[in-house]
Amino acid sequence: MTYNPAIHHRRSIRLKNYDYSQAGAYFVTICQQNRDSLFGHIANDNMVLNPAGNMVMRWYLELENKFPDIQCDACICMPNHIHFIVVNVGADLRVRPECDVHPECVARPESATNEDTKGEHVGSPLHRVVQWFKTMTTNEYIREVNQNQWPRFEGKLWQRNYWEHVVRNEADLERLREYIANNPKSWALDKLYEENQYG
Repeated sequence: MTYNPAIHHRRSIRLKNYDYSQAGAYFVTICQQNRDSLFGHIANDNMVLNPAGNMVMRWYLELENKFPDIQCDACICMPNHIHFIVVNVGADLRVRPECDVHPECVARPESATNEDTKGEHVGSPLHRVVQWFKTMTTNEYIREVNQNQWPRFEGKLWQRNYWEHVVRNEADLERLREYIANNPKSWALDKLYEENQYG
């Protein structure tokens, strides 16, 4: 099917009234394209990373080297997705302004235009950080498929979009850190797990 702008337009999924020029902390979730468990498995409520999962974690930690203004915080690589928090270093966490809708998370397109990203937080824009992470992990995964017979994936390694949540304050940050730490324990109840097993 060819692209038709009349029917294939994408609505904006950025938070209304949020000034993305303000630096701060972001909670990000990126899912494997087909939600295949390529990065390891859960055993006794703990995440057991396989070589692909270790590779994903290594590139997450490399974000600080690639983007000097970005600091890595809590992170968990799950069998078919990753949750992490990144902070624009030196910025105070700000309370998100009141807005018409209050979603916990918003999907963020990889295909955002320059117009879409005006006002992105000062320094390294979040979409660029995520795009670099996806590119580096995908390239290494493909090399390992060819050299070490890692399981192949169909299409792309990661889904096109990602989920972002602007961290509102210190309490929100602690809540998200706890969520990340406890994610393996809730794997059996996780929608991503259910869809991976039965979808």
